[in-house]
Amino acid sequence: MTSPVNTPATNSPAAQADPDDPLVVAAETENAAIFTYGVITAFVAASRRRTVAEYADAHRARRDEIDRTIEAAGNTPPLAAAGYTLPIEVTDPTTAARAALGAEIDCASAYRALLEQADDETGRRIGADGLSESAVRAARWRVALQESPVTVAFPGSPAGG
Repeated sequence: MTSPVNTPATNSPAAQADPDDPLVVAAETENAAIFTYGVITAFVAASRRRTVAEYADAHRARRDEIDRTIEAAGNTPPLAAAGYTLPIEVTDPTTAARAALGAEIDCASAYRALLEQADDETGRRIGADGLSESAVRAARWRVALQESPVTVAFPGSPAGG
């Protein structure tokens, strides 16, 4: 799991969102994924850079949607940390793909928790969409890494990855 190096303070007049809220956790996980994709860009093969950019853009769009939802509830969404510690050292295209896979697994876990805990339609939709998208990207990274099986039965679950 990717962990923040530090978290900046905010001067916003809106209430700070509950850090245990599954929407907040999903937003923070998306921030970490965006950071991860930024790091791995320097290490992936040139043929994968477009894919990495596309996936990073997808994570930004999902994070922005979550932030708007948090703001609509009258709260301040979490700000991205200045940096994150990746779970593995990225030194080449293979470790870059493994880091990307790890980010997708982390996002799937956050979205599964959101889906399980959401008490409204918006939260459930964000959870279901995010879980599906992360599971597809994780499967694509497993293909790139030549892992088998490519898909897991229960994405986002502790046993399902």
